[in-house]
Amino acid sequence: MKLSLLTPALLTAALLTHAEDWPQWGGNDLGRNMYAPAKGLPDTFNPGKVKAGSEDIDLKTTKNVKWAVKLGSQSYGNPVVSNGKVYVGTNNESPRDKRHVGDRSILYCFDEKTGAFLWQLVVPKLKSGKVNDWESLGLLASPLVIGNRLWIVTSRCEVLCLDTEGLANGNDGDYQDEAKYVVLDTGKPPAELGKKDADILWRYDMMYELGVFPHNASNCSVILVDGILYICTSNGQDWTHVNIPSPTSPSFIALDPKTGKLLGEDDAGIGPRIFHGQWTSPSAGKVKGKWQIFFGGGDGVCYALEAKPAKGNGSPIVPVLPGAELKREEDPENNYLRKVWWADLNPPEYKTKAGKPIKYPEPEGPSEINSTPVFYKDRVYVATGQDPEHGEGVGRLVCLDSTLTGDITKTGVIWDYKGVKRSISTVSIDPDTGLLFLADYSGFIHCLDAAKGTLHWIYDMKAHMWGSTLVADGKVYVGDEDGDMVVLKADKKLKVMSETNLGSPVYGTPIVANGTLYLMSQNHLFSVGANATPVLSDKADGVQIKN
Repeated sequence: MKLSLLTPALLTAALLTHAEDWPQWGGNDLGRNMYAPAKGLPDTFNPGKVKAGSEDIDLKTTKNVKWAVKLGSQSYGNPVVSNGKVYVGTNNESPRDKRHVGDRSILYCFDEKTGAFLWQLVVPKLKSGKVNDWESLGLLASPLVIGNRLWIVTSRCEVLCLDTEGLANGNDGDYQDEAKYVVLDTGKPPAELGKKDADILWRYDMMYELGVFPHNASNCSVILVDGILYICTSNGQDWTHVNIPSPTSPSFIALDPKTGKLLGEDDAGIGPRIFHGQWTSPSAGKVKGKWQIFFGGGDGVCYALEAKPAKGNGSPIVPVLPGAELKREEDPENNYLRKVWWADLNPPEYKTKAGKPIKYPEPEGPSEINSTPVFYKDRVYVATGQDPEHGEGVGRLVCLDSTLTGDITKTGVIWDYKGVKRSISTVSIDPDTGLLFLADYSGFIHCLDAAKGTLHWIYDMKAHMWGSTLVADGKVYVGDEDGDMVVLKADKKLKVMSETNLGSPVYGTPIVANGTLYLMSQNHLFSVGANATPVLSDKADGVQIKN
């Protein structure tokens, strides 16, 4: 494997090789700030009309759209762009290959310039069903791409490393069972694969290796720091919404990107206190010269972990909050990601009322952290929220001091904002203005001063919001469940620049790469640019292409 020739330093530096690409969730920023320095982006666009008798976009009816491709019927995994390719997750409701039909999770790879379909990863559903792998949900995570390697967490609660060329350049790596993989748990014989299928280099099954039990879905957009991959395991409750089948399994792990070998697990002891599930993604930042990895916990606690795994010493793993004890000790044979600091983001008034505990998931009660913590200027910004199926409720946005250690619940909160509702969205901070933008599930966009937490304005989208805001070129791009994509001015004064409906719900987050916007609805992915000329060819017109 060519990847083995890369040193840890080169792996991290490779993220900066194509500075205008968007190679992972959060672009080129390991802090995961949803901001891009691009200029000349359009204020308006027209997604066009669907061709009669099909689900394909008629590019002749669009404005500022380069190309548009058909996805499945549910699409959450935000696109990434690297080295001339666009990758996006969806389901298999519009199969591109008759050999891969039925309910599957899909990762598509398209050509950046034309939208031509290059290859796909086909992920079969878990046999256990919706308790672990909800039907038709598709692939939720965004991949990480460095050079010719891609890492992704699948709906089967596994981490895969792929060759970005697919099988077109042969079956590389130690893993040679792709034909069996695409039919796992289906009862079908090994598939006959072609050049438009994915090439799996290694596979790490977190359910098998760690005993974790994902609740309904697995989702984590992995991050790589100094040659180590960091992942949330998606460990959670079972169908009773009371029992946690794997309370001693880790919530966060570190893997070797070249081999998939386990390098370490967290020492936070979150398992017994998981409210529901865990769907956060990690971020990273250098604090006082050392890397820290930031995770949101299924217990409502934000954690900072040391990036370098350390040998176990046999000491008890003590939960950071009162509750069920793990009753286990560190294994001297294992490595652990040590806690640097932690902050419980559920204030007392979200936990008790009139002296009685408020039960989860009551609207006025506590929440977990599903959003991604954002590291910016030695501070961590993160919001609380719950699975959207629980509806609306109270939330909290906090700004934490990352330079402290230990329990910083009371000492490390620089400012907090309880005007936000439950949110599964990640903040975006404009470095030019110091403004912070956050969407909440209730449909409100909040604009605050990132340094002080001062509220400037709130905009009502009038629909639920699942995705995050993107700040670029002095504009804020964001979509909602009604399919509306709004462009706001990134300013202290609220100004709506445009509002466009994409034709189906928007659950993803806009991104920008190489001067081009990528906007995703449940059904389509649009490549958008100022004064763009449509690529009028079968390859780019949403046509299903067979192997």
